[in-house]
Amino acid sequence: MIKTAKDIFSEFLTRKGLRQTKQREQILDEFLAAKAHFTIDEFYNILKKRDQSIGSATVHRNLRLLCEAGLAEEIKIGSGKARFELTFGQPHHDHLICLKCGRFIEVFDNQIEILQGKLAEANDFLPQKHKLEIYGYCRQCR
Repeated sequence: MIKTAKDIFSEFLTRKGLRQTKQREQILDEFLAAKAHFTIDEFYNILKKRDQSIGSATVHRNLRLLCEAGLAEEIKIGSGKARFELTFGQPHHDHLICLKCGRFIEVFDNQIEILQGKLAEANDFLPQKHKLEIYGYCRQCR
């Protein structure tokens, strides 16, 4: 049986002894629909338009839970605000990050993956996960 993100999150909440609430469901639904790398504040503002009763702390707590459940990843760039992205059902990718506007460009390159595997093997290293972030200036900011 193929598990959905909702199944995984529901099972995760049960294991943690947490309840499945309407707001958690709203947060998960909106997160799954999001196609961007966003800060907690940006995501909160999206949710607030749909539900005035939702609190910033609730959004923050639940984004952290999505990360713990393996559905999302927090990306910390220098001293800037952390951003979140969906990882569930997404192929592994790396990021090009503009130092001026903060734009994230997702890149997929099998040759980079092969090279990283060779580097790990040459150093008798068993990788569990990795990320590549390249910093520079996007076309609009040069």
